[in-house]
This record gives sequence, C-alpha cells and structure tokens, in this order.
Amino acid sequence: MPLTDKECRNAKPGFKEYKIYDSLGLHLLVSPAGGRYWRYKYKYLGRERKLAFGVYPEVSLAEARDKRDKARKLLSEGIDPASAKRENRLKAALAAANTFEVVTREWHNRYKDRWTQIYRRDILHRMEMDIFPKMGKSPISTITPLELLQTLQKIEDRGAHEMARRALQYCSQVFQYAVITARCERNPAIELKGALKPMRRGHFAALSPEELPQFIKDLNSNEVRLFIQTRLAIRFMMLTFVRTGELIGAKWPEFDFENAEWYIPAERMKMKRPHIVPLSRQAIEILEKLKSLNGNREWVFTSVAKPRQHMSNNTILAHLHV
Repeated sequence: MPLTDKECRNAKPGFKEYKIYDSLGLHLLVSPAGGRYWRYKYKYLGRERKLAFGVYPEVSLAEARDKRDKARKLLSEGIDPASAKRENRLKAALAAANTFEVVTREWHNRYKDRWTQIYRRDILHRMEMDIFPKMGKSPISTITPLELLQTLQKIEDRGAHEMARRALQYCSQVFQYAVITARCERNPAIELKGALKPMRRGHFAALSPEELPQFIKDLNSNEVRLFIQTRLAIRFMMLTFVRTGELIGAKWPEFDFENAEWYIPAERMKMKRPHIVPLSRQAIEILEKLKSLNGNREWVFTSVAKPRQHMSNNTILAHLHV
C-alpha cells in the first residue's frame, strides 16, 4: 500500500537503517540516527540506479511523489534522471558564476583597448553606479527584458534620459557578448527598442558673444570663490578649445614649452588620433602658474581635495553653471 503522511511522521529509528515503501520505486530510508531520506529506485539501460529526493519533512510526501513522477517522465523519453539532475546542477553553478557583473567586467576588459582611457573608465563607472546595484548579482542568463527595463527606468526617474539610453547600449553589448560566449541564449536589450522615454533634442548650453565679457570679468574677480586651480583650468580650456576630459587628463610630459605645443596622445582622444594644440603666450603663463602651484605632481590639473589625482570632470562643469 502507498505511504501516508502519518506513517512518514511516525517512522522511528532502529538499530539498522530500513525502508518504508510507497509506490513505483519511491521509498523512505530511515537511518539509525533518525534521519528520513527520500529515495527513488529505477532501472536505466538494464542497470538499477537510485536518485535522492531530499529529507523528510523538508520534502513532503506529495513533493517526493511529484519528483518521482517527473523522473519517470524523463525515463519515458530515454533520459537518465540522475544524469539530468547532475546536468541541471552544473548549469545552475555556471549561471551563478556568470552573473551580469562578472560578464560585464570580462567584456570590458576584452574590448577596453578599443576605447580611450576616459571612455572605458566612464563605461565601467556608469555600470557600477546604475546597473550593478540592481542586477549585477543576477545570472546573466536569467535577466528578462522587464528586469532590464525597470533598472533603466530608475535612471530615467532622476531625469538622466541620455544616461539611460547609453546604459541600454552598454547592456546590449554585454548581452550580445554573453550570447556569443554561450552564457545566455538571447539579448533582452533588443526587445526594449522604443521602451525608454524619447529625448528632447536641443542645443547645448553656450555663452552668447554678449555674455562672454561678463563671464570673463566674473571669472577674474572670482566672486563665486573658485579654487585658483579651477579658474586656471577654465581659462586654459577657453584658450585651447579642448574637451574637459582631455584637459583634466593632461600630464606634464605632453607639453613642449620650447615649441609652445601640447601633444595629446591618441589613446586620450575620442577619435584615437594624436592631436597637437598650439599654445598661446597666455596658455603658457597658465601652465607656468600651475607648475609653481603643483610642483612635481603627475597631473597638470590636480584635484585640490586629492592632490594625487587629477581634477574631476564635474569640478569644471559644475562651476560653469554657478
């Protein structure tokens, strides 16, 4: 007769282990220590085999029967349930090891030489700030389009629509890399086409010719109390017309004072081509002032708070909005 839950509960340990049989190969193994273990006995390719289904009462009688029935279905399809269980355990272990963060860092390391130093740093920074906290620990093969969308919408909610759009692009590249390397079967980012809020394109903020004299006057008078390094950086940028990222990453060996030239290496340029900036007399004067302020430090535009690091990109941008 099939087992009842009462019989399972009342099974007492003996001097030796013994079995209480249910049906269709399922039985409860009772150990001398009092443990009660579900076992399923079956034959595969003429050989007798056993499969463990867990411990009673954590696994109930009904749950053990359900596991037995699933195993029997596999047998009917010519599949060994024990082999299938090992394969599923291996897949689960691989999925746990290949989280979104792990695959992203692998992708980033593999392709980083294609990008400028600033660009590859920005990619990883955005992932660490906005994506990893939400789904970095999730196995990449289990992430759904909805989970990705909800993560990106958190970025949108703070008004960073362009950042959300770029984050989607980065995630799509990571998922595509995971597909190629057999870590997941599809790229959920592709299914989010049109899901993010449309951006309103407009002109970048700029000073008009009429506003420029007052801006220079305010900068020179320093009414907003900027650090001298910040004021010099803004003046230097106005004289050289470089991007803030190229400016703050400048190092002293890049400057040729004799020929009044600034050589920006290809790896720091967006187009990955070296760029030579002619230096005016005023630009040279700013560099000499910075050299007297910074001494022999590596960076030309050092951080006031952290002198061993270069100035933050936001240091300049934030003060331009003041």
